[in-house]
Amino acid sequence: MRFAIMESVVTPGGHEIDFDRILVEELSSLRHTVEFYVPERHRFKWDYGVPVHTLQGKGISYQGARGMKKFVLSAKRELHRQYWYRDMYHYACAGKFDAIIFPSATYRYLRALKISPLKHSPVPVLFLIHGLTPDEAKRLDKAAEPFAKLPNIRIGVQTFARNKLHLAADHLRIYSPPNYIPRDIHPSDFSPKGDTIILGFFGQYRREKNLKFLLDAFLAGSYTRPVCLFVQGATQTKADREDFDRLIRAYEKEKTIQFLHEPLIGMAWQKALASVSAIVIPYGNERYRYHTSAMISNAIGYKKPVLAADNVNPEVLAAHAIGVSFPNGDSRALTQALEKFVNTYEEEKNKYASALDQAYTEYAPSRLAENIVALASDEGRDIC
Repeated sequence: MRFAIMESVVTPGGHEIDFDRILVEELSSLRHTVEFYVPERHRFKWDYGVPVHTLQGKGISYQGARGMKKFVLSAKRELHRQYWYRDMYHYACAGKFDAIIFPSATYRYLRALKISPLKHSPVPVLFLIHGLTPDEAKRLDKAAEPFAKLPNIRIGVQTFARNKLHLAADHLRIYSPPNYIPRDIHPSDFSPKGDTIILGFFGQYRREKNLKFLLDAFLAGSYTRPVCLFVQGATQTKADREDFDRLIRAYEKEKTIQFLHEPLIGMAWQKALASVSAIVIPYGNERYRYHTSAMISNAIGYKKPVLAADNVNPEVLAAHAIGVSFPNGDSRALTQALEKFVNTYEEEKNKYASALDQAYTEYAPSRLAENIVALASDEGRDIC
């Protein structure tokens, strides 16, 4: 099949890039072809090595905007979305591709589709949604209703929490999220050497992640072997930058904590993940009970055990003993989990490795590509 990916994310993070790489590389490995269709002036942070076509209308970001400015930018984005939908419809009618993929859709994409000719596309249009809360699932079902009799409008939801969502739309498919793997390095070249266990905290830093909670819990622990905490954070807003810098200044004298305040993409990101012994996911915003934690997917792909709050994709640890969990928000419990993980690591590491191998296979990125092909081919309601 010839797949067209309509990518409109203005400021993609590392995980959006990794997801698009999965689509391009795994679909290509199945002998399908992939091309991108993007808004005017769209700039990729990664060269995917496939053709790129431009659609009318620029991508709009209202990050940091408030009040009337945010309202105006939001309205402009919706107008431009209609331009993109219209152009994709014309390309579909001209036979340029066999299926369209919107790789990071929301129910708002379907709301906009109601007034677009794209709803009558002659080829399948796949809206891929990265997790839903129960309330979002209800909104998605409602947004999907107008397309119940339009067989080429198809929705794919990736979630670990399929049994909690009660999705009812007939033209909706459910599948497991993929793991993110090191595609440009040999992980063993960067694995930790020596006796020191290196715990890693990674990703987009926001104050809601309560990093101080982790730092204090880590420092309160009593460890029977050398251990250090590596903290990498990328920030987008001024408030988050200032908050992260404040924490760095407050803890910079701690010899067992190392900070890196910069975004990591591509090989730099892969090397950093490969260089730690385990990944710590201490923040437990309730949405992560339903939305996929990209760091869980990275941990599996890089075969790193985790220390995670118990409301971060709990189905994963329930099915695969890939690490240690603790009650969300309980600082003493986090300290105890850190102590348990570090002090029993030697005895437990083979168990973690076996569970990670199983999870790696179950959530392999190749399965995502197979699920997308099945969705485009309309094969079965529930895919795995």
